[in-house]
Amino acid sequence: MDKILIFAGTTEGRELAEYLGRHKAAACVCVATEYGEQILPKEIGIQTRSGRLTQEEMENLIHTQQMTLAVDATHPYAVEVSENIKRACRQTNIEYIRLIREASDIEEDCVCVESVEDAVSWLKEKEGTIFAATGSKELHKYTALPDYRNRVIARVLPTPEAAAACAELGFQGRNLVCMQGPFSKELNIAMLKQVQADYLVTKESGKQGGFQEKLEAARCAGVKLVLIGRPARESGMTEAQVKAYLQKKLDLKINRKIAIVGIGMGRADNMTIEARRACQDAQLLIGASRMLETVKNLDKQILESYRPEEILDYVNKHPEFERIAILLSGDAGFYSGAGKLLKAFEKEQISVYSGISSVVYLCGKLHTSWEDVKLMSLHGREQNIVAAVKKYPKVFALIGKKQGIHELCEKFIHYGMGKVVIHAGERLSYENECITSGTAEELRNREFETLSVVLIENKSAAHIPSGMEDEAFIRGKVPMTKSEIRSISLSRLRLQSNSIIYDVGAGTGSVSIEMALQASQGEVYAIEKNEEAVSLIKENRIKFAADNLKVIEGKAPEALQKLPAPTHVFIGGSSGNLKEIILTVLRKNAAARIVINAITLETVAEALECLKTLPLVDADIVSAVIGKSKEAGSCHMMMGQNPVYILSCTGGGK
Repeated sequence: MDKILIFAGTTEGRELAEYLGRHKAAACVCVATEYGEQILPKEIGIQTRSGRLTQEEMENLIHTQQMTLAVDATHPYAVEVSENIKRACRQTNIEYIRLIREASDIEEDCVCVESVEDAVSWLKEKEGTIFAATGSKELHKYTALPDYRNRVIARVLPTPEAAAACAELGFQGRNLVCMQGPFSKELNIAMLKQVQADYLVTKESGKQGGFQEKLEAARCAGVKLVLIGRPARESGMTEAQVKAYLQKKLDLKINRKIAIVGIGMGRADNMTIEARRACQDAQLLIGASRMLETVKNLDKQILESYRPEEILDYVNKHPEFERIAILLSGDAGFYSGAGKLLKAFEKEQISVYSGISSVVYLCGKLHTSWEDVKLMSLHGREQNIVAAVKKYPKVFALIGKKQGIHELCEKFIHYGMGKVVIHAGERLSYENECITSGTAEELRNREFETLSVVLIENKSAAHIPSGMEDEAFIRGKVPMTKSEIRSISLSRLRLQSNSIIYDVGAGTGSVSIEMALQASQGEVYAIEKNEEAVSLIKENRIKFAADNLKVIEGKAPEALQKLPAPTHVFIGGSSGNLKEIILTVLRKNAAARIVINAITLETVAEALECLKTLPLVDADIVSAVIGKSKEAGSCHMMMGQNPVYILSCTGGGK
C-alpha cells in the first residue's frame, strides 16, 4: 500500500493534505512549525508532525514510515529545504514530486529586484513608509535603512517566535502586524491605507500565495510595489496535476460536489451572496465567456463551455476538481441549461443556487408585478407568442435572435396587433443598461441587442372560448363544418397544448382555427386543394392571429409527404382517398389520433372498411343530427342540418 509524505507549510500543501484525508489515504504531513501543524484541519484524519528536518532526519522518516512517494509543497523561496527533500528521496529511492505554484502576471510599473538586500538598497534613496510583507526571517535586512523603526511596518505570521524575533529588531506596536495569510485584495488595501504606506515590498509568491491580491491592492491604494523576483523557475506539477496523479495512482474514489449557480443579469453586484460564496468555494468555474467575466476576480481555474456533454467529459478527465461551480445566466430555473446539467450529473452531489431572473429584474425596473406574467422564450426555440399575447395581459419573453424584436413587431402588426406595448430590456444590470418602451408600430424600425428581453402588455387580451359561432368566421361559398359538429369532433380528438395536427380538407378553416387556438404551443397544418378555400383559410388565420396555423395547398395524401409526423389528424374531406390518407398518417405516426367527418354513406362505408382492415383501435362512431331554431313570425321552428357521422380511432402502433 502506498504511503505519501507531504512537506507542507503552504496553502497548496494544506489543501493536498485535506484532499488525501478526505479520501482516507495513508499519508504523513510535515510542517516546519507548531503553528503550521495547528492550522492543519483536525478532521483530515492523517498523521502530522512539526519541526524542521535535516536531510538525514528526512531519510530516517522515510525508512521508518515506509513512505513510497514524497510531495514537496514547500514555499517557492525555500530552496535549501527543497534540495534536502530531493536528496533524501534519491538516497531512499522513492518518487519525488515538486508541487509548483502558477506564476502571476506582473505589471510593468513594479520595481523588480533580485533580493531583499537589493530592495533595501533601492529604498535607501527614497522617502516614505514601507510595508514589508516578506516574512520574519529576512526582516533584519531592513535595519540597514535609516530610521527603519519609524519607516518600516512588518507583516509576519502570528507565532510567538516570529513576534519575539521582530521585537528584538525593534519592530513592535504599530510597526508590527501579526496575521495569517493569504489576504484578500480588500484587506490589503485597508492595511496599506491604515499605515499610509508609500511602498509595498513582497515576494512573487504566485496565485496561491496571494500575490495577485497584493499587486491589485497596491495599484488601488496608489502604493509602489517593490517585487523580489522568484528564484529560478522550477519544473514540477501544479496542485491540480498532483491531485489528478495521486487519484489515479492511489485509485481514490471521486467525491465531487457540483454547484449549478444562477448568477443573475451579469454584473457582479447582481449575484446573491449565496451564489458568490458557491463560486468562491469552487476549485473550477465553468460557463460561457459572459458568465465567467462576472467572477474573473476570484482567480479560479476556469473552463469556458456551456454544453453539458462537453462539461461532463472535461470533469471526468480532471478528477482533481472536487468542488465545481457551473454558471448560468439569470436564474437556474428559468429557461436555462440546468435541466440538462442535472441529468448529466445525476449521480453526483448537486446543489442549485437561484439567481435573479431577467423577468424579476425587468418588472422591478418597470414598477410592475410579475406574478400574472406569462413566461416564454424565443431564444433558441419556437413558441407561439402571438397566441399568448392575445390571451394574457402581460407576456415576458427572452429574445436571442438578431432582429428578433423587429420581427416580433412586424408579426404583431401583420395580425392587427400593432398597438400592443413592448418594453425591451438590453444589457440589464450593466452600466449601459437600456430599457425602451413603445408600441409595436413605434418600435418596428428600432435596432436592439441580439440578447435582449421583452415585456409585452396587451390591455385588450382575452381568452377565446372553444365552440365559436359560425358567424365569427370569414365565409364564402366553400362548405364549412358547423359549430356543433366542430365541438363534438374536437372533443373526440383529445388535443394537447403542443399537439401536431393535420386538418385534411380544411375548407374555410373553421376547424383549423379552433384547433390552433386549443393547441397554441403546437402546430396545425391545414391541407386544402381548393384555391378559394385556401384564400379563406389565410384570411381567417390573420383575423384570429393563428400564428401556429400553416396553410398547405394541395391534395392529400401527396401533400402530407413532407410534413412532420402528426399526433392528431382531422379528416373533413378526403376526395375518395381516405384509406391512402390514413395509411400515410400511420406510416408517420403509428399511434396518431384520428377523427373523420362523413356526410355521404359512401364515405361512411369507406371509413368502416378502414376501421376493420387497418391497424386502428379505440374506434367509436357518433351520428349527429343537429336542429337549430329559426324564427317564423312569432314562433320558432327547428330546422334540421345534414346528419354527420363522426368516426374516431387511434393508431394501434407505438
